[in-house]
Amino acid sequence: MKTSNALLFILVLLYINASTQWPTHTVCKEDNLEIYYKSCDPQQDFALSIDHCSDIATHTFNIRGAMVLGHSIKELYVKLDMIVNGKTVLTYSETLCGPGDSKLIFCGKKKGEHLYYEGPVTLGIKEIPQGDYTVSAKLTNQDHVIVACADFTVKNYLDY
Repeated sequence: MKTSNALLFILVLLYINASTQWPTHTVCKEDNLEIYYKSCDPQQDFALSIDHCSDIATHTFNIRGAMVLGHSIKELYVKLDMIVNGKTVLTYSETLCGPGDSKLIFCGKKKGEHLYYEGPVTLGIKEIPQGDYTVSAKLTNQDHVIVACADFTVKNYLDY
């Protein structure tokens, strides 16, 4: 019995390691706004949720996010691409953790540490563009190694 359980466990681990894609997760889904994401890092997935989709349009909203760091963060950079019909139409990048400039509470965390954040976030945008599109987000550290990345699918039918 123990041998069969061990064999089953090994097969599950091999299947997980052989898979190169993570499942699509729902961030939020309401009548006129849906947001989904899928990690684009084959080595790591993460958790992210928003209390209410409609709160995103109010400038500040509450999120919950968690992951185990696969790489240390001395410096952290974000790059966002908005993709419509397979073409990048907008690109945004910013330094989130830099030498002497840390905008986030987890700047300086080490590989293997757990990151967990629950609280308010402000995007600094007045409204979410209408339509169906993808936002590709990539966080890289000081060594240009991907700390986390995801492709967000946004379906917005809100009329502002």
